[in-house]
Amino acid sequence: MHTLLISDLHLAPERPQITEQFLRFTSDIAPGAQALYVLGDLFEYWAGDDDDDAPGLQAAAALAGLAAHGTRVFLMHGNRDVLMGRQLAQRCGATLLDDPLLTDLHGTPTLLSHGDALCTGDADYQRFRAYARDPGNQAKFLAQPLAARREQMLGMRAQSEASKQQKNEIIMDVTPAAVEELLRHHGYPRLIHGHTHRPARHLHVVDGHACERWVLNDWYERGGYLRCDAAGCNMHRL
Repeated sequence: MHTLLISDLHLAPERPQITEQFLRFTSDIAPGAQALYVLGDLFEYWAGDDDDDAPGLQAAAALAGLAAHGTRVFLMHGNRDVLMGRQLAQRCGATLLDDPLLTDLHGTPTLLSHGDALCTGDADYQRFRAYARDPGNQAKFLAQPLAARREQMLGMRAQSEASKQQKNEIIMDVTPAAVEELLRHHGYPRLIHGHTHRPARHLHVVDGHACERWVLNDWYERGGYLRCDAAGCNMHRL
């Protein structure tokens, strides 16, 4: 019995090769897993559950097929697809998760998160995160026509990429103090997250407790996943 975890696929029409790799992953690798967790940013942007871009339709069909095969599918919001809703989850045969989520992963208490809330050094981003996750702001945005929402999403994406060029790399990574406080608050579990695109295994010693932290890789160039079972976790690249 094992579980697979992925994040930061950023599926988009302009990157069809990554969509194809994801489809192969769901058909060839994921069916052997007890569960698949997608910890945010499945899509480069998500304008609402009525979005009918090809990658969204293909991904939903692939995840629904995986769920029908018997692998449980879980989705977590990222910073790019915070508007994923119940309608999309239903199409995917998936369960939407809170962020963070503490769960038992093959006998090990494990905290799952997208990871963007831990980047507390980036004050501008944290203000935008609070704005984007506000239910009232989301309702106003979703009330617009799909074409207008897409246009705004593309504009925000371009603005975000330009903003990154002006920021120090350090503030776009997680803040150690935020990680330690999160681990402390949840009883010193293992932590698995994405967002930073810096795949690695870290060991934090918090109040005398050794806590493992896994950072998932992005799929901009090629995919990868974390495989966890009762013996522990290991990273794999496609």
